[in-house]
Amino acid sequence: MLAMTSLVQRELKALWRDPWQLALVSYVPLIGIFCIWWLFSAALPRYLNVAVVDMDHSSLSRSLTRAVDANPASNVVNYPNLAEAKLAMQEAKVYAILVLPHDLRKDLLRGHSPVIDIRYNSQFLLVGKLLSSQMQSSLASALSQVAGLKQLAAGVPKPRAEVNLQPVSRQVTALYNRNSNYVVFLLPPVLVALGQLLAMLIFANSLNRELRLGTMREWFSHGIWRGIGVKAIVYVPLVVMQGRLILALLYQFLGLPLAGGFGQLLMAQLVMLTAIWLLVVTIFFLLQDSARVVSFCSALFAPAFPFMGITFPTHDMPLAAQWWRKLMPSSHYIDTHVGVVSYGQPWSAFAEQLVSYWGYLCLIPIILFLAIKVRNRVFSEQIALAGGV
Repeated sequence: MLAMTSLVQRELKALWRDPWQLALVSYVPLIGIFCIWWLFSAALPRYLNVAVVDMDHSSLSRSLTRAVDANPASNVVNYPNLAEAKLAMQEAKVYAILVLPHDLRKDLLRGHSPVIDIRYNSQFLLVGKLLSSQMQSSLASALSQVAGLKQLAAGVPKPRAEVNLQPVSRQVTALYNRNSNYVVFLLPPVLVALGQLLAMLIFANSLNRELRLGTMREWFSHGIWRGIGVKAIVYVPLVVMQGRLILALLYQFLGLPLAGGFGQLLMAQLVMLTAIWLLVVTIFFLLQDSARVVSFCSALFAPAFPFMGITFPTHDMPLAAQWWRKLMPSSHYIDTHVGVVSYGQPWSAFAEQLVSYWGYLCLIPIILFLAIKVRNRVFSEQIALAGGV
């Protein structure tokens, strides 16, 4: 017990003397959380530039342009030809292009089916899809009004005209995120990805410090598991506090909808952080180089957000990408997060999700093997150095 206490004191003193580590566990997460929240604080995208190329110059094309411009998501910018509009999209001046073809009004009056061209920049995945859906909705509404007037002019009774235009009425009600709020949709997974990166840096920095200061032998002298365990005891609770801060910001301060409770989320975060710790320890003993450890861990965890399956369908990814996804603890955690936040899942479902972490337990014997190998090398170098002296 005294040995554990002395090790904890040793780790706390080292933390106090390391400005970068202190920053990682104190104000750096606060700055990161605030900056990301500020980026998404608008909640809904508004007035995104849309290039309109009107080749018809008719009253109908102008009416369609006004309908698109009236949508709060879009801001119409007129271009004389498609080439200039495409150049503007390449320069990110506009996010979508609407092309109204020649003889649009005449073709509609003759009963033909003209093609209205809608293009969006797929590099801006969410923005592009939002604009595409909003423009289609605005155009459909405006064109249905034109078609209705045409039927009324032909002597079709108004009730019958409405049935002809929309024989089956429909209503789409979102069960989750009804207002399409980007804060609800994107902010939680982005903050989870940020939290995972910060946890990785904190864990890696605590291990790399033994290399930088040349204190590996002193660290190993207390026992492999005791040395590793004390670092986890000191830093995992600090990172859990950061996760609790993120949850408080999202579901208490911002008041985002929460169907379940904090208990499952906090437990899931603790399991996720344990998995991150096992991964970082394995990489540390495998590489034994401060720069390479941080670089490798950063490369491993950097794609965390797209691999969560929130914005990209992960089941359509290549097999190698799916295995990479399974390596990242955040990909396992996000299933629990969505289940608790959106559906208020029961504890039985939560227990089933915890089983997905079983693979990380396989790292424990690997860590033991690598740690013994490193410890023997460190002790051999110390003995050789003493013999040389």
